[in-house]
Amino acid sequence: MEQKFAAQLYTLREELKKEGIRPVFKKLKEMGWAGVQISALPKDYDPKEVALALEENKLKAAGMHTPLKRLQSDLDNVLKEVDLYGTKDIICPFLSNELRNESGYREVKETLNRVAKQAPGYRISYHNHAFEFDNEIDEQNALRYILNPYNGNEILAEIDVFWVKKSGRDPVEFIYPYANRMPIIHLKDMTNDERQTFAEVGEGVIDFVPILQWGEANGIEWYAVEQDVCERNPYDCLQTSLTNLKNLSKQINDEM
Repeated sequence: MEQKFAAQLYTLREELKKEGIRPVFKKLKEMGWAGVQISALPKDYDPKEVALALEENKLKAAGMHTPLKRLQSDLDNVLKEVDLYGTKDIICPFLSNELRNESGYREVKETLNRVAKQAPGYRISYHNHAFEFDNEIDEQNALRYILNPYNGNEILAEIDVFWVKKSGRDPVEFIYPYANRMPIIHLKDMTNDERQTFAEVGEGVIDFVPILQWGEANGIEWYAVEQDVCERNPYDCLQTSLTNLKNLSKQINDEM
């Protein structure tokens, strides 16, 4: 399982600007990560430099977060970029406010399915936050609507367990419908206080053991760790999350 743990680069967005891509990747490899999820790179980044940083540190790419507008207007270059990184996973990570309504969600679902048909051999996923739970479409919340595994829907899930918990739902129960339809899952924890803000994995209220057990039984290829806001050095936060995840994976293996 340890070879499935990836650091989501959004956690280190400021470090990427200040230190550069290759130094950040080097630190992540030294920390013990098996992969990184491509996201939040500096605006003027060179994809060839990213590919070099992956290669020289023997890190794998756990997919790439790509804005919806780029998928609509620059798909050919997106495909060339993920090919360069050695991944087939392309994830829509966020929606602007104007799309957070019934007509917007219908448009997003139609667009992502069209992209999936235009890019055979690649996997198109959708990453949630909490706002999708605020709208109901066809008698289900907007996230269920987008990811509904029926009627030829080709959109795969990238569930973020923090935001599911934030919405008041049980992350383990919520992910059940996406067995073998979720190659990557997002792990982040929630503080055990009234703030309910971001915490290192294993330091908050979310029980990750059943999530990891479910993932191993249902097709998870990457566990991507993201911490949107860190209350101490982001590298230290990622190190704590990785250490805790490795301990949890050993616990699960010992019980098997």
